[in-house]
Amino acid sequence: MTNLGPHLHRIGDDLVAAYLVVTDEGITVIDAGLAGHWNDLRRELTAIGRSLADIRGVVLTHGDTDHIGFAERLRREQGVPVYIGAADAARARGEEKYSPDSWGSKKLLPMTGFLWNTIRKGGLRTTYLTEVVPVADGDVLDLPGAPRIIALPGHSAGSIAVHVPVADAVFVGDGLTTRHVLTGRVGPQPAPFTDEPQQALDSLDRLAGIDAKWLLPGHGAPWSGGIPAAVTAIRAAAGS
Repeated sequence: MTNLGPHLHRIGDDLVAAYLVVTDEGITVIDAGLAGHWNDLRRELTAIGRSLADIRGVVLTHGDTDHIGFAERLRREQGVPVYIGAADAARARGEEKYSPDSWGSKKLLPMTGFLWNTIRKGGLRTTYLTEVVPVADGDVLDLPGAPRIIALPGHSAGSIAVHVPVADAVFVGDGLTTRHVLTGRVGPQPAPFTDEPQQALDSLDRLAGIDAKWLLPGHGAPWSGGIPAAVTAIRAAAGS
């Protein structure tokens, strides 16, 4: 677990991460990792003197299995609403999945490590969502931190970024990565498993003008080197 600021905590690690936006009014969870991150969530809440009852909502950047992990459990057991881009609702319900052709480059050791971590953290026992609340570009959600939705299609049709000013952060899911889980390469770069790579690159323009210290992907280290520098590096990596 990582404390990135008074309102911002990360659970998981550089392979798979989820985030907590913590305010006096409650907690917003951004992405839900893998099923096994449930225990990490409980430990982090205990460490900061909060509980599951403080969670007001989960916002999913997209519907892949390594981002929806404990979301349905929170929804079912705690009545926590789960928000997702409308075009990814079917993916989060398990009705639509990414194509294996979208894996891209890979190296044996990093890929094996990622797959083992996925198994270890319960990726083979994913519980898909049964109810979601669809969101759209420009929505500001009535949740702690007032998350603002930014459409970021490309990785998937309904991928979104989430800007939370109180956390000084923008969460981008798999709109980009700072650690390629299949090659081990670090630094800002395009994410694997992307449905429409060119669209994903074009969507990065939608992050321009956001004033945030943290650029937070679902995979890789938190980035604090500025959004413009990250976008430049990603486009350079895409052309290499």
